[in-house]
Amino acid sequence: MYRRNILQKLISALSDTRVVLLNGARQVGKSTLAQQVVQQRGGQYLTLDDPVIAELARTDPTARVGGAAGLTVIDEVQSAPALFPALK
Repeated sequence: MYRRNILQKLISALSDTRVVLLNGARQVGKSTLAQQVVQQRGGQYLTLDDPVIAELARTDPTARVGGAAGLTVIDEVQSAPALFPALK
């Protein structure tokens, strides 16, 4: 796996911020980096590429966010814009 220069900044942001957005160009390793952080720090990794998770995120975003405990990564979050107010 490639060393990601942003890793320490991401970990630092997670230490004092409830919601962190990892944004960037396609196919540069964002999902891989997010999975690595979850693996190192514990937590859950959810992807909205999974139709079941995506449907829940779209139909009841508050339940999806409210049910999350600890570090939770929501990959492909842009495909469920209704999650953003729930995250706020």
